[in-house]
Amino acid sequence: MTNKRKTANVKEASSTAAKIPSKPLIQLSEEEQWRLINESGVLHEVTAAEHAPSSEGIKQRKEEDSPLAEEIFDAVVLIIPFTFLLVMMEILIHQQYGKVATLKILADKLISGVPILSVFIFYTTRYKSHRTMQFTFFVIANVVGPRMVYLLSRGSWLVNMKQCPPLATIWVYTIFQLDLGPAVLNLTFVVAYVWWKELKFK
Repeated sequence: MTNKRKTANVKEASSTAAKIPSKPLIQLSEEEQWRLINESGVLHEVTAAEHAPSSEGIKQRKEEDSPLAEEIFDAVVLIIPFTFLLVMMEILIHQQYGKVATLKILADKLISGVPILSVFIFYTTRYKSHRTMQFTFFVIANVVGPRMVYLLSRGSWLVNMKQCPPLATIWVYTIFQLDLGPAVLNLTFVVAYVWWKELKFK
């Protein structure tokens, strides 16, 4: 019986001790608590983290900016070889008629032709996969190709020297940008035009 009473007293003492709320070691007023929070800078870190751009937002911005950079890179990759093609055609047409393509002549052609060629290549490369642009390429190729072969066969040397280098550059570029089917169809059309007009090249 004594053991039971002792255990009952211990239980009652522990339950009453649990009911009594423990007092904090240090009692701070509300103003003092806010002062400590402000001095610690915790709130500033939280607000800065909320307003800071997330990694997903940064990636999205980079993805939005990257297409323009890719378009410029793709255009430059095409502008450089087609500029050399224009210069080469200029040299070849001068050689064909026994003329010399001096640096002044080539510089004049580059100054007047490269800016137009660059803008043309940039915008057509951007939309080259569209059907409207493919149709435009096809029409340009069907106009420029027969015109160039006609001039080479029956045109005067002065007209050929002025028109053939840019016409050849544009024709090669349109064939390059066309899909395989329209490109083959254009070449077939040019061959048929040469046969129909009975053009001969010296």
